[in-house]
Amino acid sequence: MPALSTYTKTLTTAQAEKLRGILQEEGWSFEDKAWCLYAASRGKVNVLVYEKGPKAVVQGKETENFVLNTLEPRVLGVAELGYEEVHHPEFYQPHLGVDESGKGDFFGPLVIAGVYADAGVARMLRECGAVDSKQISSDQKIEKLAEAVRDIPGLRWEVVQINPERYNALYEKFGNLNRLLAWGHAKVIELLLEKVPDCPRAVSDQFANPVVLQRALQAKGRGIELVQRTKAESDPAVAAASILARERFVRWLRETGESIGIALPKGVSPAVKESARRIVASRGADALPHFTKTHFRTTAELLAAS
Repeated sequence: MPALSTYTKTLTTAQAEKLRGILQEEGWSFEDKAWCLYAASRGKVNVLVYEKGPKAVVQGKETENFVLNTLEPRVLGVAELGYEEVHHPEFYQPHLGVDESGKGDFFGPLVIAGVYADAGVARMLRECGAVDSKQISSDQKIEKLAEAVRDIPGLRWEVVQINPERYNALYEKFGNLNRLLAWGHAKVIELLLEKVPDCPRAVSDQFANPVVLQRALQAKGRGIELVQRTKAESDPAVAAASILARERFVRWLRETGESIGIALPKGVSPAVKESARRIVASRGADALPHFTKTHFRTTAELLAAS
């Protein structure tokens, strides 16, 4: 089994401060990082504690040693690493995990992916390092992880990619993002149930209105138990789905940007707006629906300035 190189854990405020004290006492090197309460490194391990949560992310070759010998006994007061099947047996029972990418990005498609996992697949997903894609900043690492996920024997997966033109038409039809997301999630669940018709359960992030997803399911999906919860990406099947969705999303951005000679950045940032302005200047405002989600306020800002 490969050594653990990434570990994430939500902390209390008191635990975050306790961890900071331990690292300071032991002479770790601290540096400022965006969105972090603090970030520290020593040897072959880095510890980043994010403001949101707060959440600790441990990375590097000595991750497992740090978690087992410092984080768990001295900060968390529990022994969880290596005992996932005891603490979360539901992760290892047959189920589907569903997640999406591109929802908050002006450029690019909305991609929804689903993964079917049983106990054997879930263990292999853990071994290959499948974690929530939002924890992985490197597109190259996302692509390698996606390849590793698809290579797992017995794994079943599906991806629904809704490119901008189709996305904009569907958004206009459904009237809001929640209903569009539910349609995409339901589509992935239906496709996976064609491959594993006896699967009893599907897990996804919590919808703003949970009933919307239930209503979106078609004949095959109506008998499945839907589990919607926050932080669903802690489930290995959902984490794997997030990786497959993210890989397809970043590939579209890269390939499409290369084809038009204009970089298409993620998110909604000044760089995103500049690229959109370049598209309008070179191709006209009518080209925006081919590349962007036009219901974003950014569209109105661009058109008002053009």
